[in-house]
Amino acid sequence: MKAGLLSLVALAAIAQAQVRRGHRHAHKRDTVETEVEYVTVYSPKAIVYVDQDGNVINTSYNGDLGPTPAPAPAPAPEKAPEPAPAPAPAPAPAPAPAPEAPKPAEKNAPAYTRAPTASAPASGHGVSYSPYKVGGCKSQDEVNADFAKFNDFSMVRIYGTDCDQVKTVVTAAKAKNMKVFAGIYDITQAEAEAQKIIAAAQNDWSVIDTISVGNEVVNAGTHSPAEVVAALNIAKGCLKAAGYTGSVVTVDTFVAMIAHPELCQASDYAAANCHAFFDGGKTADQAGDFVYEQAQRVKQACGGKKTVITESGWPHSGATNGLAVPSPENQQKAISSLKSKFTNDLILFTAFDDTWKSNSAATYGAEQYWGFL
Repeated sequence: MKAGLLSLVALAAIAQAQVRRGHRHAHKRDTVETEVEYVTVYSPKAIVYVDQDGNVINTSYNGDLGPTPAPAPAPAPEKAPEPAPAPAPAPAPAPAPAPEAPKPAEKNAPAYTRAPTASAPASGHGVSYSPYKVGGCKSQDEVNADFAKFNDFSMVRIYGTDCDQVKTVVTAAKAKNMKVFAGIYDITQAEAEAQKIIAAAQNDWSVIDTISVGNEVVNAGTHSPAEVVAALNIAKGCLKAAGYTGSVVTVDTFVAMIAHPELCQASDYAAANCHAFFDGGKTADQAGDFVYEQAQRVKQACGGKKTVITESGWPHSGATNGLAVPSPENQQKAISSLKSKFTNDLILFTAFDDTWKSNSAATYGAEQYWGFL
């Protein structure tokens, strides 16, 4: 596909901004100690004025900036503390002591508790899921327990066929009335992995919506676009012969998809991963706009073909990447921003922290910390 000089420069800039990432439990790992560098930003101190009964009547801040976003405050105590006694009645209340500045974050990722969310009808959004734990595979009961938390999603995405995950996930998805986006991870074993999916389906394809062949392998440089297309066609032939009539796609980053439209041309729809966090120039609340813009670019490069963002999220811990700061609060901002821009055709990454993965500087020490449920 021919493009002008400016298009090539813009594409190269975006390609450099996106980090190559993998999402598969390749083997058992020893315990990994990760040193992560954090940047702590202190908010300006505040002065709170109260009346003689302890009621807050005004708050002011030192400096020109207002308070920075922070986690929701704890509920106010039933009775406010008594104000400091004054030597004589005066119309102006005595100011309360300014709150202490926050302590710097520790190097180890802090544990935190997310606020419970009310159950709601399933949306058009999906969620990615890996049925692994440190040291092995999750059992059917453990997978079922995870799915009990998937109340707001209509689809779940998995990446491979190991750990008998197609069977365990399909079983759990049926009970939740969800669809499954299954995956063939190793494209050199496309036919063998397709046969595993066929065996797990047991001639019932009603739950499986899409099957992907490969995940970001062109972006990673491990396979060429031609090799991916060949593997996709092999898998598609096996699956169709077994009675599968759903979609077969290959998934890659939006950068790779735009650069190699033959990937989406061989797929039943364009399937692209896109994370605003790796851009480095976007804040969490800009995630939705950024990802939506890239989805439109993919759609245009693919000749107007239906485009699904098959991964997008934000880490809650790790190192800062430019304007992109990982934190629980920013993660929730990013998820909300993404949901507001996409009513469907979006799979959020990821349900739970992937503690079996290894962190690295290339992923800003955040590879384990994308879970948002």
